[in-house]
Amino acid sequence: MPMQKRPFKLDFQLVPDGCWYANLRSALPREVWDKLRRAAYARAGGKCSVCGAGGRLEAHEVWSYDDEKHIQSLQDIIAVCPACHAVIHIGRTALMGKEAEAQAHFMKVNGCTQSDYHAALGEANRIHAERSRHEWITDISKLRELLGGK
Repeated sequence: MPMQKRPFKLDFQLVPDGCWYANLRSALPREVWDKLRRAAYARAGGKCSVCGAGGRLEAHEVWSYDDEKHIQSLQDIIAVCPACHAVIHIGRTALMGKEAEAQAHFMKVNGCTQSDYHAALGEANRIHAERSRHEWITDISKLRELLGGK
């Protein structure tokens, strides 16, 4: 069954279980990660790429998933505020006991109801469960471009 993207400005991005530790921040030397995140903050004009909030920003890796070939591909690194980042990684947020705050932010940014939130979360969990049944190949070829190469 194809995995379809929902039409929310701020959405959940649940990483398949086998890919949890395949993140750039952990894999790259600190100075390289710092260059990437600072470039993301600059591209965003010092504001959250999702909701436009100013203040403290965090770098978020955007991945796409080829559900036929099981390839996880790096698409971008974007600047997000902590509240948007908490929604994006709702599983981790829930484990920290902060789901209520994330739910409120999701509803505010998307202008939606609690029912919409729960429907979107249910769909995200369905996609996560399906994707977690497979082993994934990680494609970071976009990294060269993000680092200023070709």
